[in-house]
Amino acid sequence: MDKTHLCCIICLDQFKVPVTIPCGHNFCQKCINLHWDTEEAAGKGFYCPTCRMSFDQRPPLNKNVTLSFLLESSNSSDWAPASVQSKGDAGTCRQHSKPLDVYCRTERVCVCSECMIQNCKEHDCVTVENERKDRKVELNEKNKQLIKQINDTSRSIVELRDNIANTKVSLDQSSEWVKTKFTQLLKSMMEMQEAVQLSIDKERQSVVTEAEERLALLEERAEQLRNKQEQIETLQTLPDVNFLQETQVIQVPRMKKVPLNVSSDLQNKLHKVTGVLSNISKLVSEDLQKVVSVVGAQDRKDSPEDKQTPEYVVPNTTAPANPLSVKSHHAHYRNLLFDLNTANVNIKVSLGKRKAEHVTTGVQNYPPHEARFEHMWQVLCAEGLRDGQHYWEVEVSRYWAYLGVTYSSIPRKEKSKSSILGMNKVSWSLQLFERQLCAWHAGKKEVVTGKAQYKRIGMLLDWQAGTLTYYGDGHTRLHTFHCAFSQELYPAFFIGEEVSITLCPP
Repeated sequence: MDKTHLCCIICLDQFKVPVTIPCGHNFCQKCINLHWDTEEAAGKGFYCPTCRMSFDQRPPLNKNVTLSFLLESSNSSDWAPASVQSKGDAGTCRQHSKPLDVYCRTERVCVCSECMIQNCKEHDCVTVENERKDRKVELNEKNKQLIKQINDTSRSIVELRDNIANTKVSLDQSSEWVKTKFTQLLKSMMEMQEAVQLSIDKERQSVVTEAEERLALLEERAEQLRNKQEQIETLQTLPDVNFLQETQVIQVPRMKKVPLNVSSDLQNKLHKVTGVLSNISKLVSEDLQKVVSVVGAQDRKDSPEDKQTPEYVVPNTTAPANPLSVKSHHAHYRNLLFDLNTANVNIKVSLGKRKAEHVTTGVQNYPPHEARFEHMWQVLCAEGLRDGQHYWEVEVSRYWAYLGVTYSSIPRKEKSKSSILGMNKVSWSLQLFERQLCAWHAGKKEVVTGKAQYKRIGMLLDWQAGTLTYYGDGHTRLHTFHCAFSQELYPAFFIGEEVSITLCPP
């Protein structure tokens, strides 16, 4: 009997607890279970390692009783399969003393030429060298797949990290916006309360004080009348002659009528104030409380009523804009011009101060000025914007620019990155690059998703609401900054080499 058939092709050793699978091949129970566990984890399903027959489900394993009996009765201590023999003498068949230069693909073992003739005559056999070449090709292909997966995974890690960073920036902006808005509202409410209370105190001084003066006059008259009454009662007791003489001088005093009504028209004056306070009270006590409750209950299972979309919400930097509303922005269109005193010497201003171009053929002959950007390729508009809504549009020749707004305190003479628009706490900008858009504030970057190139960019500043929104081609919302502005804001631009920016007229 050829005892090579008593060898498991997986572990290449004699069977230990041999089992048979539906296709008829035998394996060690532990070996086939481990093989299938590995293939299942890789999502490859179940198949026979020998004949490659696949199975829809994991096949049951039945112990091969006959094979077990043969193993137990085998006393050939000098026999071992070629693969085992080779462990002591690498590459040599101990049974035939010949090199293991043939690979049996059917049994998946290396054999010598004599073993091949005796035992593997009907099997699929190739030279070890050819099998190695084929295996090397397979390994190279698998290595390419692994490299691709590694690169894909690395890109996924970078993208996820960017998304986490962007989300943190967005959450920080929302937190700062909410905190500042609540602080401003509380401060404004206190100021308004003091102003209204001052009006009430003035009304009290005017109306009540005058009424109290009239009251004092009436009390004085009442005293005079009681004195007259006592005088008459005294005359009643006098003798006749004296009575007649004294009663001739008794007169009832004539007194002017004193107004008794006390009224104030302050209630009418405060009508609008009380109406606004009622609305504010409803917003805070009902609507805002409901919104805050919904925000705080996102991790709980609420009722359908609690999960309805509230009417008043904290502004969301990723919320889509209504394209129809953009048309109304043109009612707030600003006719802006560049400020020559701020332009860097590499920036040429033309077209009646509507076009700014970064030229590389030489610097402009601008006179020195404290407002001029000395090192950064930047320029501001002349008009500062505050209170209400302001909209403007620009045309950009190609994408290497920063568009935004800034307080007047932006550094002008420093040669550092913090002087660039959006890289400090006093400015906000949208960075235009060929491949992507990025929003910048306080040196923090947020990648803007969507189409990267628009020839015309619109900007809507709502100073009171604390928002700066960018629109591509005047209708597609790109990004919104949320911040409680405290000073005038100047439209500002960083212009890359050979790039021109034109302020579009209304």
